[in-house]
Amino acid sequence: MGDDGEITDGLMVLEGGKIDYVGPYELEKLPENAEVLDFGDKTLMPGLIDSHTHVGMHEEGEGWEGQDTNEMTDPVTPQVKAIDGINPAGLGLQDAINAGVTAVNTGPGSGNVIGGQFAAVKTAGSIVLDELLIKEPTAMKMATGENPKRVYKEKDRIPSTRIGTGATLREALFDAEDYIERKEGNGEENSFKKDYKLEALVPVVKGDLRAKIHAHRSDDIVTAIRIAEEFDLDYSIDHCTEGHKIADFLAERGVDAVVGPSMTPRSKRELIERTFKTPGILAEAGVRVAITTDSPVIPIQYLPLLAAFAVREGMDRMEALKAITINSAHIAGIDERVGSLESGKDGDFIVADGSILDLENNLERVFVEGREIDRSELPKSGKSRTF
Repeated sequence: MGDDGEITDGLMVLEGGKIDYVGPYELEKLPENAEVLDFGDKTLMPGLIDSHTHVGMHEEGEGWEGQDTNEMTDPVTPQVKAIDGINPAGLGLQDAINAGVTAVNTGPGSGNVIGGQFAAVKTAGSIVLDELLIKEPTAMKMATGENPKRVYKEKDRIPSTRIGTGATLREALFDAEDYIERKEGNGEENSFKKDYKLEALVPVVKGDLRAKIHAHRSDDIVTAIRIAEEFDLDYSIDHCTEGHKIADFLAERGVDAVVGPSMTPRSKRELIERTFKTPGILAEAGVRVAITTDSPVIPIQYLPLLAAFAVREGMDRMEALKAITINSAHIAGIDERVGSLESGKDGDFIVADGSILDLENNLERVFVEGREIDRSELPKSGKSRTF
């Protein structure tokens, strides 16, 4: 499966961990002395990608000790980085690769109005995080709705309401714009003290770093868009639980939507109308849709299951596959390297005995940058490649 759809009787050539050719089988495309793997009638497709997780930051079964998702001591923490909290040896990344999820976009949660910086990482290949990085940062996490107002209501400080959340977000972005004006207008004769916190917001207000805005309820989604448009941000709407109610509104604005997790109890009021119909309705309206587990909210290994449920509720099958591959890569800003099988991209792919959307089919083999991953193997330092 490539960006242009399905190829029957295809050939893929890899060199140095990258795809050199993908297309119809042509004998002359095979390099001399190439190692040939014949997968027969199996399904070969891009490695799966989840563009909104907390994998490696909210560790499995660790309680407080492994919980590094939210720095909830200040509602505005743009300076915190996912790379300082991801544990590559955690069970989350192992679960991901076992299920064919070869890349995740992971980062802070939604306890703060501005939570910090996301990073995209491969899920196998090394125990050293820096060797797994695809891109860092990929986005600045922001949040609306119930989570920040609940957290700071308990602390008896702003924001304890939705209006307080909106004001807090606007103030931070306004301060960042003012900071840029002062920094760029500073003459050599004047000293200028850098502010680490505001420096982190500079690429956001300049449109160079995407805002990743947590919003469930339709009014919160519209508020997020209103503020993003006020400051001319590049942004996605993450969760988008009631996005089906305003699908045309989102499509008209070219909004990217990361939908989910939809397989949860209605644990709070803003989830009351959550449904697996949402991804299909949005995609049909023309919205670019990715599907997320929000792992560990839903374990990362169930990403293809969520796509299958979306198909059952009306989503086109190819759109569902794109929602956990190329669309997810595009929204995370890593589509130049992963998300589809195309010349020049990383050799990240999976082999199954049928469609991964059909639950009776099995995932058989997983490759990252051309190297087959032993999914029973514990991660270790260093990279190696087969091709």
